[in-house]
Amino acid sequence: MSYYQPEPAYTHGSQPKVGILLANLGTPDAPTAKALRPYLQQFLMDRRVVEIPRFIWCWILHCIILVVRPKKSAEKYASIWAKEGSPLMVYAQQQKKLLQGYLSEKINSPFAVELGMTYGNPSMKSAIESLKTQGCDRILVFPLYPQYAASSTAAALDAVWRVLLKMRNVPAIRTIKHYHDHPLYIQALASHIQAYWKQHGKPEKLVMSFHGVPKFHLLKGDPYHCECHKTARLLAEALGLSKEQYQVAFQSRFGRQEWLQPYLANTLDALGKQQLKRIDVVCPGFSSDCLETLEEIAMEGKHLFQSVGGGEYHYIPALNSEAVWIEAMRDIALEHLQGWVSSEFDPVKAEADTQASKQRAVTMGAKY
Repeated sequence: MSYYQPEPAYTHGSQPKVGILLANLGTPDAPTAKALRPYLQQFLMDRRVVEIPRFIWCWILHCIILVVRPKKSAEKYASIWAKEGSPLMVYAQQQKKLLQGYLSEKINSPFAVELGMTYGNPSMKSAIESLKTQGCDRILVFPLYPQYAASSTAAALDAVWRVLLKMRNVPAIRTIKHYHDHPLYIQALASHIQAYWKQHGKPEKLVMSFHGVPKFHLLKGDPYHCECHKTARLLAEALGLSKEQYQVAFQSRFGRQEWLQPYLANTLDALGKQQLKRIDVVCPGFSSDCLETLEEIAMEGKHLFQSVGGGEYHYIPALNSEAVWIEAMRDIALEHLQGWVSSEFDPVKAEADTQASKQRAVTMGAKY
């Protein structure tokens, strides 16, 4: 049996395409313990996510976490699950479809967009194979993480490399590392928040909450912490906020080791005890709403803040499929696609060239 995966059938003279691979974390197939168990196992066995020696971690994971956590996580997923499925998946599919349309307004050369998840379905393998089947010989990997972190962006790229390792005909690859300080991303966030405030009014304080990671990641050279703070500073400037009007915090702490601080839970507790009349919370590190934003932030965060005396609590949704965000995605992608795509592409001439190439191949004895 060959180590390499079979290649899609090749037709001489076929027009090559450019592929855009949108990469996100992933989601279980259903809000059930049965569906959560394999998803959590794949996620938590990633060395990028948990850097504990394997012989210790495997015992903890299989004997404790995968016994207890799937049921609890399933209950949380059930509380935010939409009729169409997982919110993250629903929004990711919308982003894929809309990006395809927005790109087609700017480029005439052939391209395709696919969605791949680091964990769960659709897998990175299925996404890359789909792009190759569609004739893509060049692929831009677009991780949907504004701030680079080894546990998110690098984990997604690892998933891509694992697929390519088993391909005989590897496509050309470009990657987007981050866009935490990209003017288009910052402006998309600012416009989104301003639109929310126009409809709902402004808070006394805006809390910008980012996904947490262990502190030792920072100490060992991961730039995530710095990129989060730069995003927050640039967003505050775009919104015209003073230092006193916003607060950065980190959510989703797991385990006993120290994580990036200040912790969101402690921040909400302190702000609630100050009896602020209203705070808004936004998560500038998430391209789509998911379990963490809809359950941990919108539900648990609200309860924590108000249970100690806080007033109104507003969670500002992620950018999701907002037009301003899809436009930013398109333009960020185009910056990285230079030389690969063209607005000057002539399909008539391309077809003539294809037919000429096919005829030359036939003349030389090629079979179809």
